[in-house]
Amino acid sequence: MAKDAAKKKIAWGITGSGDRIEETVEVMIDLQKEYDDLVDVRVFVSKAGEQVIKYYKLFNTLEKHFDKVWVEINANSPFLAGQLQMKRYEFLLLAPTTSNTVAKISLGLADSLLSNAAIMSQKAFIPTVIMPCDYKPGIVTTILPDGSEMRLRIRKEDADHVQKLREMEDVSVIETPKEIAKVFEKYFSRG
Repeated sequence: MAKDAAKKKIAWGITGSGDRIEETVEVMIDLQKEYDDLVDVRVFVSKAGEQVIKYYKLFNTLEKHFDKVWVEINANSPFLAGQLQMKRYEFLLLAPTTSNTVAKISLGLADSLLSNAAIMSQKAFIPTVIMPCDYKPGIVTTILPDGSEMRLRIRKEDADHVQKLREMEDVSVIETPKEIAKVFEKYFSRG
């Protein structure tokens, strides 16, 4: 029990984006295993995120590999924002993040669990790492749960919100799930 108390905690928020969700979950499982002696990953799933996670048949996977998985009840429940303000987490990771959540954070709208958590973490000087699904204008191809591909247009307006995030204090924007490993290395260096 004392060993777990010494672990540092991170809050991982999952929004309603299916883009790269399977790869993100795989990366997070691998990182939880690799850093198991140092880090306790707590998973917070938005209402829309729960729908997507279940659509991709990943909810049981999350519960199997992570000790704590919470689903949003409202903007303040579970009480993630308060836990971040009390500095109970090293950082907040939002991956993948919908353009809706990105826009809310860039505009300061704290009306959902994860947008509220991101805004409160900034106020409390807690780093926030965001992996947006729509980070540059153009056409992308995403993989659906059945393995088929879907083409999507990334709007300039959505990419503009990501750029605004890049300019915020204590916010880092990453573009791929593989970059999450570098975040863990930065905060939990074994050297």
